[in-house]
Amino acid sequence: MPLSHQVMWLFLLALPIASISWTVTHEEILREPREFCARKSKDSSSLICRKFYYLFTCEYCFSHWVTAVLLIITRYRLLYSDWRGYLVSLFALVYVASFYIGLLGHVKLEVKKDRAEIKAIEAAAKTKKTA
Repeated sequence: MPLSHQVMWLFLLALPIASISWTVTHEEILREPREFCARKSKDSSSLICRKFYYLFTCEYCFSHWVTAVLLIITRYRLLYSDWRGYLVSLFALVYVASFYIGLLGHVKLEVKKDRAEIKAIEAAAKTKKTA
């Protein structure tokens, strides 16, 4: 596969990795299992159990496992056509997915800030009307 196609696939495959990693580690739909994992990652007596449960609370850590599964499914390799291509693609995909996750976190923070400002303006307008 030409290098330009490999790079294109790198940026495309990182999108579902980032999406899955963010959803599992941040979104409300999976809050209860994530809180359970967070408790177990702090309270478990076994080091292996603590590290296992921590994986579900850290988007960076979890993205490595999502990437590994995606590489098995897609057989995507970057730069090399043997096992080294899988290794390079694993870390390259995690890196690009982490960049996407950072962007998503920034955008979500800006949206929250904008919503809070809108609520404050609406509240101020409402109190001005009643006064």
